[in-house]
Amino acid sequence: MKYLGYALAPLAVLITASALACVVGYWVVLISGDVFPLDKVIGKIGKLFLVLSILPLMYALKLSVRDLGFARRPVFFRQLLQGLGLGLVTLLPVLIVLYALGVNVIDVSGQWTPVWLFKKLLLSLLLALLISCAEEPLFRGVLVAGLKDKLPLIAVLLISSIYYASLHFLHSHSRFSYDEITFFTGFVLLGEAFANVFRFDNIPPFSALLMVGVFLALLRTRIDRSLGLCIGCHTAWVWQIKMNKALFNVDSGAEYFYLVSAYDGVIGPLVSVWLLFVIAVFWVVRKLRGAQRAHF
Repeated sequence: MKYLGYALAPLAVLITASALACVVGYWVVLISGDVFPLDKVIGKIGKLFLVLSILPLMYALKLSVRDLGFARRPVFFRQLLQGLGLGLVTLLPVLIVLYALGVNVIDVSGQWTPVWLFKKLLLSLLLALLISCAEEPLFRGVLVAGLKDKLPLIAVLLISSIYYASLHFLHSHSRFSYDEITFFTGFVLLGEAFANVFRFDNIPPFSALLMVGVFLALLRTRIDRSLGLCIGCHTAWVWQIKMNKALFNVDSGAEYFYLVSAYDGVIGPLVSVWLLFVIAVFWVVRKLRGAQRAHF
């Protein structure tokens, strides 16, 4: 029962942040007028609240910056660069395979220029870094740090990764006109968003993101103060996916289309299997190195 409480505590934080976002989102839309859809406003505010929750959670759990996995500045920036390299090495093979199999095809309609390509590369990298700097301290930082001394390693890996993957599918599909919006509309959308996580067609991308979370959590727990490594790796993955979407189209009629999903044209069964292999290799290498140190 105690373990169940630890596992569900992050859900309480998520529900609280989401409920507050529904209330604040309603007033934002009410004041700003019919400018942005309510579901988008709630989604952005909810994610902001989750990021802002890091500081009070650190205080409540008595966690320091080092406990979250941040190394000293020179080491952190070195980890960041190493993580970028790791991210390139671990996702680029997937993109190459998808192109070779005809799943991803070059967007011949694109009006590419060197200036456009440079701007796209830079802006995508900055956005990817921003996303990673928000998500990694939350999931591989506070969440992993809060669980790792209370639960077995496998539970920490799975629980943190389930929450990480689930957050990507908290979407509602209903649309309300400005005149239809009431104080409770946001909560209707919130219920839909949580239900969307359990949709059958989300299983392939959910499984892939689960493996992404496990891999990053494994890095975080097996390598001391390695949050910089996680941020760099996550950044490289998001960067490559964004550039892939900018330069390629997904051929839904391709023979091997089942290797991806409609989520982003990359995340899917192929990523799941590939990362499972990478995780196995990482685990074996760590075990062998540990055995060698013990021997000598």
